[in-house]
Amino acid sequence: MSAYEIIKRELKSAPKRWLVTGVAGFIGSNLLEALLRADQEVVGLDNFSTGKASNLTEALSFASVTQRLRFSFVQGDIRNPDTCKQVCSGAHFILHHAALGSVPRSLEDPIGSHDSNVSGFINMLVAARDAKVERFVYASSSSVYGDNPDMPKVENVTGRPLSPYAATKGMNELYAGVFSRAYGFDSIGLRYFNVFGPRQDPAGAYAAVIPRWVSAILNHEPVYINGDGETSRDFCYIQNVVQANFLAATTRNSIALNRVYNIAVGERTTLKQLFDLIRIGLTQKASGKIGLKVIHQEFRPGDVRHSLADVGQAREHLDYAPEYRVQEGINLALDWYVKNVSSKDSEATDSSCSAAEARVPFDESQGIGKPSSGQVAQVSAPERFVKE
Repeated sequence: MSAYEIIKRELKSAPKRWLVTGVAGFIGSNLLEALLRADQEVVGLDNFSTGKASNLTEALSFASVTQRLRFSFVQGDIRNPDTCKQVCSGAHFILHHAALGSVPRSLEDPIGSHDSNVSGFINMLVAARDAKVERFVYASSSSVYGDNPDMPKVENVTGRPLSPYAATKGMNELYAGVFSRAYGFDSIGLRYFNVFGPRQDPAGAYAAVIPRWVSAILNHEPVYINGDGETSRDFCYIQNVVQANFLAATTRNSIALNRVYNIAVGERTTLKQLFDLIRIGLTQKASGKIGLKVIHQEFRPGDVRHSLADVGQAREHLDYAPEYRVQEGINLALDWYVKNVSSKDSEATDSSCSAAEARVPFDESQGIGKPSSGQVAQVSAPERFVKE
């Protein structure tokens, strides 16, 4: 039995209280789903600037009635220290995923990225420290490797950041280290490499490559490839990320604490290879004809040419063992996209878990809505979320 399976079994026998920030985002909602399936008590925080109520609805649909009643939701912003204090109270573990993601977004609005990703991060660290939380796990990024050309990427050798987003994630790691040395507050950072999977939004200017391409193909639109197609990434299926969060939050290995870890598969896939995997998969799964027009365009500013992770440290210290390689992950993700993506029906939101100002109106059908100015709304999983 894997370390991950052992932990899930232990957690079921002795449930804990978890806080997931950015819970309505792509990664956050998948964490919520997994935690509820493991019979955990979960508090979720989001402001819906890029997260979506539909992600919560879908995540809760996989839980039983009893499991769903263990979830409560707070609509608020990590830039508000009082909100952070409220949601951290009583939590055993925190999985911090609220942030303004995307390299291009940060190039257009560096102040906004810093405000959410750095100031918001410090608010969460202070609140978690004061609440005496057992473990603080946070999302970092492979973007911190910047212009370092070494392959594969190892945690202790980074380069100069190439975007404001990368700089904010690097600052998160610095502040987490300071809180360990100055206050004795333990944390673990996870450097994600190109995560993909169900609920990753294909819409919007900052959509990630896999959902954007899948949507384009299904809607008979051109697929735009930046550069010559030989750019490569270490694509990581979402369930590998879920595993890493469980292991990081619950590890009893003191040597594992106050470090950052690469979370990926350890395999490099070029954009050309990725396109072929998606094309073949959709040809088999999608009904009717699909679009296959490819247009090459200039390299995107702030992007690195190649990225490949060495996951040895995560294997050694966290017992991390990625279960899904890229082809397996693509096949699973395509099932979701074929079912859920149709022409022009997605909201124009990024797939990241955001901490910016909420902009959604109240939606009675979802039971989640925008609070009055200066207020924080809390919604315990209502009956209309329950799948009979």
